[in-house]
Amino acid sequence: MSDRRLINTGIVLQALSFIIRMEALFMLTGIPFAIYYDEPVQPLLFSALITGVVGFLIWFLFRKKIGKKGIGKREGYLIVALSWVVISAFGTLPYLISGVIPSFTNAYFETISGFTTTGASVLNDIEALPKSLLYWRAMTQWIGGMGIIVLTVAILPFLGIGGMQLLVAEMPGITPDKLRPRITATAKRLWAIYLLFTVLEVILLWLGEMNFFDSITHSLATMATGGFSTKNDSIAGFSPYTQYIIILFMILAGTNFTVHYLGLHRKFAKVWKNQEFRVYITIFVVASLIITFGLIIFQEYRWEEAFRDSLFSVVSILTTTGFVTSDYLLWPSFLWMIIFLLMFVGGSAGSTGGGMKVVRLYLLFKNSWIELKRAMHPKAIILVKFNGKSVSQDIIFNVMAFFLIYMIIFAAGTLILSIVGIDFETSVGATIATLGNIGPGIGGVGPVENYAFFSDFAKWFLSFLMLLGRLELFTILIILSPAFWKA
Repeated sequence: MSDRRLINTGIVLQALSFIIRMEALFMLTGIPFAIYYDEPVQPLLFSALITGVVGFLIWFLFRKKIGKKGIGKREGYLIVALSWVVISAFGTLPYLISGVIPSFTNAYFETISGFTTTGASVLNDIEALPKSLLYWRAMTQWIGGMGIIVLTVAILPFLGIGGMQLLVAEMPGITPDKLRPRITATAKRLWAIYLLFTVLEVILLWLGEMNFFDSITHSLATMATGGFSTKNDSIAGFSPYTQYIIILFMILAGTNFTVHYLGLHRKFAKVWKNQEFRVYITIFVVASLIITFGLIIFQEYRWEEAFRDSLFSVVSILTTTGFVTSDYLLWPSFLWMIIFLLMFVGGSAGSTGGGMKVVRLYLLFKNSWIELKRAMHPKAIILVKFNGKSVSQDIIFNVMAFFLIYMIIFAAGTLILSIVGIDFETSVGATIATLGNIGPGIGGVGPVENYAFFSDFAKWFLSFLMLLGRLELFTILIILSPAFWKA
């Protein structure tokens, strides 16, 4: 007889009600901007009231149905997956109530693009939006950047709900090292670092030519590796100083936050010993230098401009931020192909970046190289090591499975978009840009284009790809499997 228990729906609903109420509070933070810029407060105020009331109703109706059994893995997966779907649904309210985005499909696409930190937009004139909604747009990315679940595990214990299963579901497979034994302490420290860097970037951007509002919104989007800008030309119209500051913080946001923790505690030797960090730095340095020389030789760029544009584009795509300073599709094809290949890499594990993650590809290539050695020396015992420690076969199999499933979904996504009438190059670009949570891609979704022209079906499909990518495939695929629902 199976020893599996029924899913504790009470715990799932109580967790969702808490997350919804938290979202309502975040909505209220945009009201001061509406007042300052003399804009209507109703869109954010009514949205927060509706969201908060629904959250309290769910809590009130199901407060006695939690039961004695604690949260298990299945509840954890459900809470994580449903939270992203649900908060994206409520996050559409400011757009719908204000009439800025009257279509629910478009509003949902814009919102889930924010919460998944993808940065893909359906807006043709971003600067026409009220400042308060531009703030909310950036805030959705900041919330999603570290993961709203990591935020709530610091508070959910007050509800009698443990947080470990939530973090496992949020970051399946290879996860960031625990900064402290207790998951609550870990979550608090992650958010402290996240908040510290956000505030620091606001100050540094404000010291340049950005006003206070743009400094806030761009910092929220940068630390989330989200890429929503308040300007139609993204970052292109800002000074080199501003662009270099954003480059710096994109690099920080795409770095494993455990590395930041070590660095802030002056353990620099351990920082440099981290193999993923070294590979991550090497990738964007080498790619940037190749593109820099290519732009100087083939397009007669001045050296500083070539270096800045190449470094910005490489870091933006590698970290899956998606900010833009130049149209890389106008570069020689072999240069923008480097950018395209970086779309399959992503940031570091334990960062706010999306994509496959540097550590997965590092282990994949290292294991492949070792397999060649094993073929030449079949009796030799050669282990895959990472940061000086042997990596178990389970992790290697997990990495291989992730890579295979990722590529299958990429191929299937490209095929589906092609079937519904999207040209092949745009289908490729849109699939990898949404699955990797990047935003800009190639073809019709290049760095100066958007996603407004896609059909409603395509937008819902791409929204699904964003969710898959943000939750690193397995969380959603497990829930979709019939075995998950068998008691």
